[in-house]
Amino acid sequence: MAFASRMTRCPDPFEPERGAEARACLPDLSGQVADLIDGAGGCSPYLKGLIEAEHDWLAEALDDPEAAVETLLAALPEVAPDKMASQLRVAKRRIALLTALADLGGVWPLETVTGTLTRFADTAVALALRTTVGAEIRRGKLPGAGPEDAETAGGIVALAMGKMGAFELNYSSDIDLICLFDETRFERDTYDEARASLVRATRRMATMLSDQTAEGYVFRTDLRLRPDPSVTPVCMAMARAEAYYESLGRTWERAAYIKARPAAGDIAAGERFLDTIKPFVWRKHLDFAAIQDAHDMRLRIREHKGLGGPITLPEHDMKLGRGGIREIEFFTQTRQIIAGGRDRDLRVRGTEAGLEVLAQKGWIPEDVADALTRHYRAHREVEHRLQMLRDAQTHALPATGEGFARLAAFMGQPVADLESDLMARLQEVHEMIEGFFAPESAASRPGPETGDLDTSIIERWYGYPALRSSRAVEIFERLKPDLLSRLTRTARPDEALLALDGFLSRLPAGVQLFSLFEANPQLIDLLIDIVGTSPALAGHLSANAEVFDAVIGGDFFAPWPGEEQLRNDLGAVLDAVEDYERKLDAARRWAREWHFRIGVHHLRGLIDAGRAGRQYADLAGAVLATLWPVVTAQFAIRHGPPPGRGAAIMGMGSLGASRLTASSDLDLILIYDAGGVEKSDGRRPLDARQYYARLTKALVTALSAPMSEGKLYEVDMRLRPSGTQGPVATALDSFRDYQMTQAWVWEHLALTRARAVAGEGALADDVEEVRSAVLRLDRPRDKVLAEAAAMRARIRAAKSPAGPWDAKIGPGRLQDIELVAQAGALLDGSFSRDTLDGLRGAVACGWLDDADGEALCDAYGLCWAVQSVSRLLSDKPLDTEAIGEGGRAMLLRETDCEDLDALSAALAARSGQAARIIDRALPERAQEESR
Repeated sequence: MAFASRMTRCPDPFEPERGAEARACLPDLSGQVADLIDGAGGCSPYLKGLIEAEHDWLAEALDDPEAAVETLLAALPEVAPDKMASQLRVAKRRIALLTALADLGGVWPLETVTGTLTRFADTAVALALRTTVGAEIRRGKLPGAGPEDAETAGGIVALAMGKMGAFELNYSSDIDLICLFDETRFERDTYDEARASLVRATRRMATMLSDQTAEGYVFRTDLRLRPDPSVTPVCMAMARAEAYYESLGRTWERAAYIKARPAAGDIAAGERFLDTIKPFVWRKHLDFAAIQDAHDMRLRIREHKGLGGPITLPEHDMKLGRGGIREIEFFTQTRQIIAGGRDRDLRVRGTEAGLEVLAQKGWIPEDVADALTRHYRAHREVEHRLQMLRDAQTHALPATGEGFARLAAFMGQPVADLESDLMARLQEVHEMIEGFFAPESAASRPGPETGDLDTSIIERWYGYPALRSSRAVEIFERLKPDLLSRLTRTARPDEALLALDGFLSRLPAGVQLFSLFEANPQLIDLLIDIVGTSPALAGHLSANAEVFDAVIGGDFFAPWPGEEQLRNDLGAVLDAVEDYERKLDAARRWAREWHFRIGVHHLRGLIDAGRAGRQYADLAGAVLATLWPVVTAQFAIRHGPPPGRGAAIMGMGSLGASRLTASSDLDLILIYDAGGVEKSDGRRPLDARQYYARLTKALVTALSAPMSEGKLYEVDMRLRPSGTQGPVATALDSFRDYQMTQAWVWEHLALTRARAVAGEGALADDVEEVRSAVLRLDRPRDKVLAEAAAMRARIRAAKSPAGPWDAKIGPGRLQDIELVAQAGALLDGSFSRDTLDGLRGAVACGWLDDADGEALCDAYGLCWAVQSVSRLLSDKPLDTEAIGEGGRAMLLRETDCEDLDALSAALAARSGQAARIIDRALPERAQEESR
């Protein structure tokens, strides 16, 4: 038969006479299948009894076991309510028998065995609920319900938890259910009556499945995983359960919901509930504190069950004991809990699937995943054999030699091989997992080497908010020796200690961050590098320590993805969030991590100032391009879609030139084309001019409003036509007319760096045509230079340098050179937005000679390097003493100077030369400003 051709193994009969009795029940069988019946009946009293009871059905079922299961499951829904309890027990016997034989013979792999058991459990729960809720409906006890509501259990959903949720039921498994009901199906005045009815139905469902009768039982049913089971009913309202998890839910409950699955009743309501509590299960930040929670749970289980001490085989618990099944499950679920909030791919229910995806995504080594998967499968097979012997919910290995001999026969192995294999697997699992869960205690480590560090500073840490909880102190004590050791190895330990002290003093809480460092000690070096180099970045870290999540997310040090990929990534993040304000907060979190990445790469010399500037601009462009349609869609809910052709967002200044610093704001203007449409079409229509003006303000608010996750960018719109006196949004025709006939030369200078960064592409092309036409205009050189000179004079009068290290303001510094570059682009008719290209244009049109152009380019490069580093290191004017040794080293590395004296001399010399060139190139006396 087909069954025989698929067999790969066979148990040996431990009691041959009992095996022969079982074989005699199926006299037509021969060969391997008969040997299987012999071995099963000769090892397991329980299976022998099932063979004797179901031999007529079994003979046919063995011809096609899969079809036999499908036929059995398909027939059950047709059973009358008064026969359901009895027929479920018959079905349970048959499923148990066929599954056992397919497992023992190697006909079905582990996942088919556990999947078949789980599918039957789903069917049994669904039909038991249908029966008991249907009885409530027929008696008129469930308000507003008709006979058709029995199919969805009157609003009850049975959430399968644990192994049932993951389709991993073991052979004699209990089933863990959380039963909830959708309270929105009932009116307020009938709620209490409905709840009482559904609670009765749930109790009767559990009784129908659990009660041991002459025909056996279906499943031992456990309803105690629900919130606060000692005081809550067996069936709870979903709203009440949601409130519990939001306020009181614990880590073990989060882990339990990894495998949760709506299995019976109102499946759609169950799916909605699981969606609702996703923020509880999957935290938005990496949650390394879950490691300690899981470890504490392991210790409590060991203590409660008396499972401490070294591994010995007699009576060892294959589920809860050291190196057992639960250890592998805890390891997998804890890793999923840590990172699943950020990485949706980790949100899988099965243990093996979890190990596989954790390895694929780089959270655990592949060899660890492979080994744990092999051991998990082997452990589960041993567990099944233990339970098949007498249908007992046991996981304990035998206590006697005879018991091991029986188990070995059931496994088809010699006793010695079984024992050595078990010991090796248990020990390897224990060793692999114990180090993950149980780091060395502080007491077992040598005291920290403080060297010459100021211990008074270290002592005051325990008064900071980050160390106010005993748990934070416990983790920090384990962390402190490594932390101080790394501090003593820095170039300036005392300076690094003070910087770290400042970071810790501003940290609002410590458990999560300290847990992160304990699990990823390489981050300590990065922290010390940051706090010892960049006070600005360190201050940002104190308030936003979760950005460290990105460092261990797998691609933190990968090549820069470019603006298009950034847009796609942010788009996916925003698509996963429905609420508008949550989208804005999600955008802030996302941008903050990428901003941090650029800063760290620059800090560590992975990129230079030029690349950092382009990357900051890419990030801003991605935010604008992705957030604009979100803002527009939200605005359209009330006022309708944008009238006409829509709008284009133009980046001006440094954004337009694709060169930003770590603290740059965004210079923007918005240009729209209503296309003759006078008003929007919405619930609250607005005329086109008002519509786009208010939409512009909505965009500015979305970018700059302080929210729970901070701000994205400050926005400056003063470069729009007519400056602060003009409307915040400009119609395309007005923009064209203004630029061609009315704009001041300084406005044309600003236009040399204008670039479309968001909005409608066709409209952006039209704006670019206007820009190109303006730049092609024939202008008297004297007028352009006079205007540039006047602009230079106004800038010099309005702003003074903040000191000798101010690379932006002052003669021959960035702003001065950029003005020359814009004038050069205007005179040359160049469309390039790059400052260096503008300087080359000034040479190409004959305004500057080659030597002057090269000198300005050199000065600009040095000033940009100093400015870029300065803005990363501090939000204050650059003070070479305050930035510390690390900051000074970065500044020298970026500018290729040996020491600060050399850098100061180079900056003064190049800026001075640039200032003299500009003085010669522009008129001595700026003419009166004129159009």
